[in-house]
Amino acid sequence: MGWKEAAEPVLTRMPAVRRPEGHVPFKRKLAWTAGILVLYFFLTNIALLGMQADGATDLFGEFRAILAGEHGSLLQVGIGPIVTASIVMQLLGGANLLGLDTDDPRDQVLYQGLQKLLVVMMTALTALPMVFAGGFLPVQQSLSLGGLAFDSTQIQALMFVQIFIGGILILYMDEVVSKWGVGSGIGLFIIAGVSQRLVTGFIQPADGGFFYDWYQIIFGDVDLAGDTLSTLLLGEGQILALLTTILIFAIVVYAESVRVEIPLSHARVKGARGRFPVKLIYASVLPMILVRALQANIQFLGQILNRTVGIPAMLGEYNAQGEPVSGFFYYVAPIYSPQDWMWWTGEVAQETWMVLIRISIDVTFMVVGGAIFAIFWVETTDMGPESTARQIQNSGMQIPGFRQNVSVIEKVMERYIPQVTVIGGALVGLLAVWANMLGTIGAVSGTGLLLAVSITYKLYEEIAEEQMMEMHPMMRQMFGNE
Repeated sequence: MGWKEAAEPVLTRMPAVRRPEGHVPFKRKLAWTAGILVLYFFLTNIALLGMQADGATDLFGEFRAILAGEHGSLLQVGIGPIVTASIVMQLLGGANLLGLDTDDPRDQVLYQGLQKLLVVMMTALTALPMVFAGGFLPVQQSLSLGGLAFDSTQIQALMFVQIFIGGILILYMDEVVSKWGVGSGIGLFIIAGVSQRLVTGFIQPADGGFFYDWYQIIFGDVDLAGDTLSTLLLGEGQILALLTTILIFAIVVYAESVRVEIPLSHARVKGARGRFPVKLIYASVLPMILVRALQANIQFLGQILNRTVGIPAMLGEYNAQGEPVSGFFYYVAPIYSPQDWMWWTGEVAQETWMVLIRISIDVTFMVVGGAIFAIFWVETTDMGPESTARQIQNSGMQIPGFRQNVSVIEKVMERYIPQVTVIGGALVGLLAVWANMLGTIGAVSGTGLLLAVSITYKLYEEIAEEQMMEMHPMMRQMFGNE
């Protein structure tokens, strides 16, 4: 008996959100999406019961904008377990170790059940060290609840249960949006988190708020007697961060519009023509989540080992803030801001050669990782040449001048899709590193802003498509959405 037969009774019984039986009206989809978004913000504002507010360390740190959630809240782990499980499934699927055929309905159920089981396991494995190891989430010494007294160990167990429940909730919230709403829950949560930080970075009436800092500069509350240019560019003026933020918006919108359009015509309906767009960012920017999540897990492991068993200096040394300052974990840590690499400003403690090695590793990791995960993403989401050719054939369309045959269409698609996938993935990785190095408003990280802009653009396209389908029901039948 193979692993599929042994695991099938468990995987097929994993709780799942029921798919809609027919067409879901556009207004209802928007209502589901808005409802889940409100629930997400509500859950991020529920503090963990039993946690001591002071001294808590966010293990995800600078990755928080990408992994969503909120430190110290019920959604402490964010979408981290979902993304980690997706990385594992893509690697196993890419190496063909699972033996699952995603075109087979039975194997589809097993694949989804296995991924969901992995998310549950990853949620537990992520929450355990946060609560029980190294004091990342310091607990209250005592807690009285409903007449019951809890000691510190029981409080830790209670916090673990809360974080675990939050991780499961975000899993099914993502599933509700994917099946009943518009777009995906993961994308929605990233947009929500980044947008909140971005707006706060502009308007908060405190140090760090862009408009507040410029109010202080204009009225002389900031001393510009020293290095004025540095203060305006990198300091309170945040001009470089503002320019980077604007450029990311412009570049992503432009890159989304760059495409190769393959002409199509309907085999039976004369005059019915269309185009299949192969975008420059064909795999979207979502594979960047996988790359950054892999880096986050490496840093997560380093902090856990440093706090619990200790690690040799060759692997890493950490400062009082819990940041690596040398060793392996320093070199593989992403560049977060200009202060991490601009050694000539005097704010970087490391030697110049150490900083250059770190930059080289970060660029290589993001460019190569972006290309690799883009390939995995295209293959596992049925966007590859073979799947695309089959979808075009099933819709009754064909490429003018070529025979109406799946293998012929596939050969035409192979001229564009693999090359564009690699180029687009590498380009997005390079863009993410560049944005991180220059910084952004609200410290959302370049990758977070890149993801938010691209996902928002994609969401806009999906909403426009849904509206068109709603106005022309016949198009739903033609494209198989009915």
